[in-house]
Amino acid sequence: MTARPDNELRDHSTGELLRELSDHTTTLVKQEVELAKAELAEKGKRAGVGAGMFGGAGLFGWAAFAALTVCLIALLTTALDHLWLAALIVAVVYAAVAGVLAIRGRDKVKEAAPPVPEQAKESVKEDVQWAKTRAKSGMT
Repeated sequence: MTARPDNELRDHSTGELLRELSDHTTTLVKQEVELAKAELAEKGKRAGVGAGMFGGAGLFGWAAFAALTVCLIALLTTALDHLWLAALIVAVVYAAVAGVLAIRGRDKVKEAAPPVPEQAKESVKEDVQWAKTRAKSGMT
């Protein structure tokens, strides 16, 4: 949008000025919608990475439990005389790994929050202020 000198605007009829305001407003709204869509897409990507990490935490916990539990318990049982103690140690290690992955995933999801297009919101505020200023200057 190009600004015109005030004396040039005074030469136009009210209808022309309203049509021009309508055109500028339409363009501005379209630009704001595009900005909001781009911002939400970026936040969605971040949330997807965090959700993927949550999925990885679950998959890792299950796969590790299924594939290594028996082996590790058997190995620990050779050093310890109690099967239950070996199983407890393995379970604690698995819980620690799953916990670290869950915390990292949660942090990634938090990076994407809140899902409000902040830049677009601020830009709309500026546009409203600009329109108010232009409307006031046109009335004087």
